[in-house]
Amino acid sequence: MKTIIKYELVINEALRSALNYNTPDEQINEFIRFFGRHIGSDRIYIFEDCKERHGTDNTYEWCAQGVIPEIDRLQNVDMDIIKWWYDTFSKGESIIITDIEDIKEEHRVSYDMLKAQNVRNVVVCPLRYKDEISGFFGVDNPPKGDYRGLTIFLDMIGTLLISLLKLRNSFIKSNKEARLSSYTSLSKIYTSMHLVDVQTKKYHIVKMTDQIMECLGKDFKKMGEYEIRDDFCGHVRDIVEKMCIESQLQESLEFVDINTLEERLLGEKSITHEFIDKKSGWCRSRFIPVDYDENGRLLHVLFCTECIEEEKKRENWLIYLAKTDLMTGLCNRGSGEKRITELLKEKTKGLLCLIDCDKFKSINDTYGHSVGDKVIIAVAKTLQKTCRDSDVVLRLGGDEFAMFVPGMLEQSVAEKFFERFFENIRQIDIVEMQGKNVEISLGACFYDGYEEVSFDQLYRKADRAMYQSKKQKGCSAVIYGEGM
Repeated sequence: MKTIIKYELVINEALRSALNYNTPDEQINEFIRFFGRHIGSDRIYIFEDCKERHGTDNTYEWCAQGVIPEIDRLQNVDMDIIKWWYDTFSKGESIIITDIEDIKEEHRVSYDMLKAQNVRNVVVCPLRYKDEISGFFGVDNPPKGDYRGLTIFLDMIGTLLISLLKLRNSFIKSNKEARLSSYTSLSKIYTSMHLVDVQTKKYHIVKMTDQIMECLGKDFKKMGEYEIRDDFCGHVRDIVEKMCIESQLQESLEFVDINTLEERLLGEKSITHEFIDKKSGWCRSRFIPVDYDENGRLLHVLFCTECIEEEKKRENWLIYLAKTDLMTGLCNRGSGEKRITELLKEKTKGLLCLIDCDKFKSINDTYGHSVGDKVIIAVAKTLQKTCRDSDVVLRLGGDEFAMFVPGMLEQSVAEKFFERFFENIRQIDIVEMQGKNVEISLGACFYDGYEEVSFDQLYRKADRAMYQSKKQKGCSAVIYGEGM
């Protein structure tokens, strides 16, 4: 009788204490904490079954001081390991082990598992709803005495816990629907969106395009669009492998790896990865943290994808504008000089040339600036025609140009190059100039690649050679030499 009164009082007080909390999770944790402390046990726990994967998860745990928590290690426990427990539950009975040494021979796997957790004795009762077992509730190392009396009250507690778990599920569903409603609004800017449970790897499809579903060969709408599904890792890997181009596949797979996500998101509001989709072009994937637990552990993230093909086009156009001389299409001074400087830092041997139109002011004064512009454009096209793709050609400004020809180190080769360039110049025909030829002065300087040199240093040498070239009539070229 004393035992019955004791447990009855403890249950009543535990329930009263639990109801002081606002959420079902808090109430369940407080209930088992209060009960565990007042009956004097090492550990109290709740396991909830997932019949689809034939596993059971430790979802709630209370441990006495000094007892090591086991909850993290007891996820997705194969139900076959404790099949004899479920067989006992199906008979309407509870598990009562007064000494685990008694099960050593008959149930060795269970014995080893309990032994590793420092369990000496245990009482476990099923969680039953409408004659269906959905998990169990257990007490490790309860005080020695009336174990059967304890099981009676554990059955009562099981009924209470079932009610609290149902309230929790309703609470979660309500919160989820509210949260999903807000995510649905946010998803309008994305082509796809998933809500992912980082700890369980379950995911919820907030939005997905028909293109992705077709690619996967699945119709998620018919399968239950708003249903939480397992194995986000496998799901997103299928998407990446089927849609991402081969050269970016490995990097994309590393980005969607959920196992490293918490570390990568540390201190970040979001992380992104850009890739080329085989059908849509440039896309951007993004992980956004949603919430953390009280210990700072990441719980949920949003995985979003958007098409950025038009953004990339605008970006590339802006880059082009920043690097290009708009009149001629050549590199502008900034980008061209930067490229030549990079080659010089790599000690790339070659020839730097400065090109200038002779008497260009006279052309502008005589024929007008529009004709002057035509001359500049014609000279630029001639430079492109004469040079290789690997050569750097730029407009310095006005009628001044420069080019760097990697690998050109012999004077005889350079002279042939100049002759070909001047021949192409002579073919320029500006109608308004009535047959008058465009004349060019060229100053050049070799770089042998032995010593470090700056663009400015080579420019000054080539400019001195240009000064000598201008003293000659017609198209002429001078290579810098000693004494200049």
